[in-house]
Amino acid sequence: MPTVTVSDISIYYETHGEGEPLLLIMGYGGNCRWWNSQIPALSQEYRVVAFDNRGAGRSDKPDVPYTIEMMAADTAGLLEALAIDAAHIYGVSMGGMIAQELTLRHPDKVISLILGCTTPGGPNSILADAETLTFLFDTERRKRLTQEEDARETLPYLFTQEFMDKNPELMDAVVASMLEYDVTPIHGYQRQGEAIMRLNAYDRLTEIKAPTLVIAGTADRLIPVENSRLLASRIPDAELVILEDVGHGFFTEALEEASKAVLAFLGRHRRSA
Repeated sequence: MPTVTVSDISIYYETHGEGEPLLLIMGYGGNCRWWNSQIPALSQEYRVVAFDNRGAGRSDKPDVPYTIEMMAADTAGLLEALAIDAAHIYGVSMGGMIAQELTLRHPDKVISLILGCTTPGGPNSILADAETLTFLFDTERRKRLTQEEDARETLPYLFTQEFMDKNPELMDAVVASMLEYDVTPIHGYQRQGEAIMRLNAYDRLTEIKAPTLVIAGTADRLIPVENSRLLASRIPDAELVILEDVGHGFFTEALEEASKAVLAFLGRHRRSA
């Protein structure tokens, strides 16, 4: 099992393919297997590195306060441990928050930046409705449910109902990826959730100089698409791709369209070019 020690934790990671490095950063409570739908297309042209954030998957899960800055430092440490001086960075949801902070704190490590279904946080961001926020951060609910029940209840917040109805076998596979290996413990959700709520990158977004793509779906229940429009308006020269009638898990629900947009963007910003 490939791991590296960074700061106070051991980080699990996987590599796929060859070429310029592309680092994938997953979101709240997720593990690197949640990238399974996108890795095959991306790894045909890039050396894809996917990893588990602290608190989730097969990385260590210390029960201490987390911050997005801390997880950005973990990410920078992972790149250094793998002798990657700079990479294309692709983060979704909480992973997009980490990607913003990584780019702001370590601009020399970022060739290009992709921010998927994410937010800058703070008072300028647009929150989901009260029901969704309660679902997302209610650890007492998670304590009452089995891990599979929790995963099944999460699906409608990731995908549109139409997509789920058309793809029942895929939904089973998504649930399996949620349950595979070390499931995120309650304190992992709590600590990552605390980090999410503390983030406020809004005022610093104009400092991002890396070529940036912002991408999200209009049917995102967890992080409203208006946050992506906000990010694109604040980051200099950012490109914006909006996927119509697609949910938070756009990189699975709109796999072909999302992969095409991401690969086209990366192709325009290869370091070798």
